[in-house]
Amino acid sequence: MEFLLLMVLGKPLWMWLLFIGVVIALLAFDLGVLHKDDHQIGVAESLRMSAMYIILGLSFAGFVYWQMGTEPAAQYLTAFVVEKTLAMDNIFVIALIFGFFAIPREYQHRVLFWGILGVIVLRGIMIGLGATLVEHYSWVLYVFAVFLIFTGIKMLFVDEASHDLSGNKLVQFMRKRFRVTDELHGNSFIVKQPDPRTGKLVRFATPLLLALVMIEIADLVFAVDSVPAVFTITTDPYIVYTSNIFAILGLRALYFALAAILHRFAYLKYALSLLLVFIGSKIFIADLMGWEKFPPTWSLGITFAILGAGVVFSLWKTNGNNPEAISSHPAGE
Repeated sequence: MEFLLLMVLGKPLWMWLLFIGVVIALLAFDLGVLHKDDHQIGVAESLRMSAMYIILGLSFAGFVYWQMGTEPAAQYLTAFVVEKTLAMDNIFVIALIFGFFAIPREYQHRVLFWGILGVIVLRGIMIGLGATLVEHYSWVLYVFAVFLIFTGIKMLFVDEASHDLSGNKLVQFMRKRFRVTDELHGNSFIVKQPDPRTGKLVRFATPLLLALVMIEIADLVFAVDSVPAVFTITTDPYIVYTSNIFAILGLRALYFALAAILHRFAYLKYALSLLLVFIGSKIFIADLMGWEKFPPTWSLGITFAILGAGVVFSLWKTNGNNPEAISSHPAGE
């Protein structure tokens, strides 16, 4: 059993195996028990699932505290909250993708479930590369910090362009290079059909597969912001990875409840922009004050204050407003 004590990225192997085992068990329970059959997920079920994932994510902070101490636990909680909040824009894009490909609600969970498997792998690769860079070139943290400050300022002052997937280069490339059916075939990602030219049975991708690929690409784009943000909170790969995955697991569950009320969070982007500027500024503030690092408990408190103010302001400003007519909402709502 000594191999379980081998150090992997600064932590014993058993800690990584425990986390991976928990994630696999959750995904198996999700697909094999809760969603064994395709069905529409309502708001109540979405909230129950999300509450379960949030409780598990917060409970994992207790495990971090038990094994690593108070400061790492505070860093984990800050990273968990930041990652979950930054991924709000991801929900909007997912809703756009489902609407564009006309994916019925009963198949949306299947796409998100397989999408999370790709996220687990892609985030692991990005975090592993980031940890290696930070370990060998500590100045990379300052690059991350400047990038976050720039992104936050840009988000604050630049209006987002409308997302028109009909002109998306990736969608056009996939439709041009691969055989793609015009309609869905149940919950299948790939089907066999006669080739129009030869009559032979060949494999065709369905719009469900295209939606899955687009969601994976969208998550990769959002990770460019969120992964550097977490590295400026902590450079511990274990905390970075576990907080990322727990936040994303819960956010995918919450999607079905939030997709219908995204208009109520129209002003949250201002809080997110301020949060990115704050996270990026922490390393410079610590240097200016002569601290070894910005106090994790302060970071957690300020993060909650910024996000809380953003949510309250957004709900107040949109109170009584009707959502705009929405191509961005999933088909079937």
